Amino acid sequence: MSSPEITPQEQAELDKALYDALNPLASALRSRASGLPEDRMWDADPVDVTLSVLAAWKVVDTEVKRLTALAAGTAGSYGASYEQMGAAWGITRQGARKKWPEAVSRPATAAAQTNTALELCGGTAELTQEPSSGGWRWAGKGADGTHGAADGGIRYATKEEAAAHAGAFLKEHAVDRFQAGVEPG
Repeated sequence: MSSPEITPQEQAELDKALYDALNPLASALRSRASGLPEDRMWDADPVDVTLSVLAAWKVVDTEVKRLTALAAGTAGSYGASYEQMGAAWGITRQGARKKWPEAVSRPATAAAQTNTALELCGGTAELTQEPSSGGWRWAGKGADGTHGAADGGIRYATKEEAAAHAGAFLKEHAVDRFQAGVEPG
């Protein structure tokens, strides 16, 4: 797979979408730094305004790197190799391994991969990897006695994704919601 090329129209649409997403963030950052309302951001000193925009791009850059690593990890969990990820990113296999060192996991023992216990908010859940598909499922019991599991045929790509869903269930079924970190509403 080679690095994707985008058309000039796609580039223009991407630029517009990024600027549309960036402007509220830049305005909020500038407002917090200056104490001025967000709607007056562009009335400030041009150097301060452009530095606010630069700071907002830094936030976006950090988030893109995080999401890129997540996408690489997901690709690896589905069986993509570093060679394939490198080709998609336009770098070598070694470059991909260095960029996303945790994306492709080394095979662990079958017992270590198939079951993991999770205790949270007074409840417990068991995360199970299915040998046939490699997908992850969860089943648990909340502190309030409610039983739950991944819906029907849902299989999660990673253990972490299954754990996040199990954790949300356990938090929802904690006996004392305040102790679970949920503020009374």
